[in-house]
Amino acid sequence: MTTKIYTKGGDLGETSLLGGRRVSKSNLQLEAYGTVDELNSTIGVCLAQILLFEGANKSAKTLQSVVTTLKLTQHELFNIGSHLACEDEKLKPRLPELSKKLIAELESEIDKMTAELPVLKDFVMPGGHITSATLHVARTVCRRAERITISFIESQKTSPQLEQKHIVITLNRLSDYLFVAARYTNAIFGEEEIKWLK
Repeated sequence: MTTKIYTKGGDLGETSLLGGRRVSKSNLQLEAYGTVDELNSTIGVCLAQILLFEGANKSAKTLQSVVTTLKLTQHELFNIGSHLACEDEKLKPRLPELSKKLIAELESEIDKMTAELPVLKDFVMPGGHITSATLHVARTVCRRAERITISFIESQKTSPQLEQKHIVITLNRLSDYLFVAARYTNAIFGEEEIKWLK
């Protein structure tokens, strides 16, 4: 017997948080983890494009490290989404643990890629190779996820919890990583950066 994907439970504009409480689909908490889900999907598109175009890469360098980091990030975004969706303190110990290593991994990869890129003296426009442009889209979705998550945290009547602070740091560092990865991808594919014409 197969399980139906549709339940009709959300037909009136409400859904359930982890813990069972019904809320409007316009709820800020839903907006936060929904945007993290959107970010995860956007990163999936980035990965698909990198793998599609990697064969056209004439550089001796590959984007394997970017692929590895993005795949790790996707799993962590799922974990982040579950924490943002949960308000039941009894359920929280059963949630997947948030990664303590990913932030350090992102910082390490940022430093490695930056060392191989020209010094950034101007603002650069999103564009160049399609994979780079898509990484810029992911970066802006990540920034939106960060802003909405902060708005959700600030809307709570309690002080931010440790995992909430960790989520904000992860999203902030991830957007930095995506920016550098977009530049690095252009360099790998031999595309010149488009500098802002002041």
